[in-house]
Amino acid sequence: MHIIQEEIGLPKVTQVQAKKGDATHVVFAIGPLPTGYGMTLGNSLRRVLLSSLPGAAISSLRAQGANHEYTALKGVRESVMDIALNLKEVHLRKHHKDIEVATLEGKGPKVLTAGDIKVSSDIEIMNPDFPILHLEKGASIKMELTIEKGVGYQPAAERNKKQSEPGLVHIDTIFSPVERVRFDVEPTRVGQRTNLEKLVLEIQTNGSLSAEEAVRFASQLLSQYFNFFSLDQETVEKDFMADFTRTVQAQPESEQDGVKESYTPIEILNLSPRTLNSLINAGVGSIEQLTKCTPGTLSNFRGFGSKALEEVDQTLATRGLSLSKD
Repeated sequence: MHIIQEEIGLPKVTQVQAKKGDATHVVFAIGPLPTGYGMTLGNSLRRVLLSSLPGAAISSLRAQGANHEYTALKGVRESVMDIALNLKEVHLRKHHKDIEVATLEGKGPKVLTAGDIKVSSDIEIMNPDFPILHLEKGASIKMELTIEKGVGYQPAAERNKKQSEPGLVHIDTIFSPVERVRFDVEPTRVGQRTNLEKLVLEIQTNGSLSAEEAVRFASQLLSQYFNFFSLDQETVEKDFMADFTRTVQAQPESEQDGVKESYTPIEILNLSPRTLNSLINAGVGSIEQLTKCTPGTLSNFRGFGSKALEEVDQTLATRGLSLSKD
């Protein structure tokens, strides 16, 4: 901590909801901070919030009678391209990272909304009233929608290069659950010190996670990466990001071995935000710590249910790891 904090005290974080009862739009404020720290923290958090938080989105569609995105379907007011643009605005929450196929079908006259999409229990639709297409009297439609979980932005052109099929229309996919981030650095003072700063951070999400969950996830992710700079160069393996099994097996059994324990951030596992937050809040911040836990221990964590336990088991198994036995 900066030496100035010894004189002015530790920074305090406050949060105010932009609209009462709306946890998706929150303004955070932290201060007092030393000169220059407001911009450093604000810019770093903004970049991570917009680029690195996992989310779910519709990545492609396949409609009966449509060979490409410029097709006009009989009895449907919108073209396939218009429908694809509307599907980009459907907000989803997905707990597992497996690709799933949902269906959207109906008969006119009717307005099909996001709530008409038939999804599995693993997927939640956050804006079910959002209109997708209009069907005229006597018209019908049946579509298959591919739903994926990912990070960042993936253009449709890139997907076409990897998977080009007749009738399959790829959609520019924005996975980020964060819709807007804005920060300001304001001057503040403590006693006679007038060269201090306060960071005001405004975050708005699409509802798949709260603004508080988003900023907590981003701050934890940043702190884990910064922790790498505090390690001795000899203790960091070049391929530690790829070989999880060897990293975990190579760690000492206890601190008595005289070697610093390996620490692989748990964020690398790409767990759902709810599961990740439950583990971090319980003090489990690395893969090494997670593999030492038993199913019974995890079940006692707040907000950690059977779905979260199944997700952790499956994710560890893909890397040749497992939880400790009860």
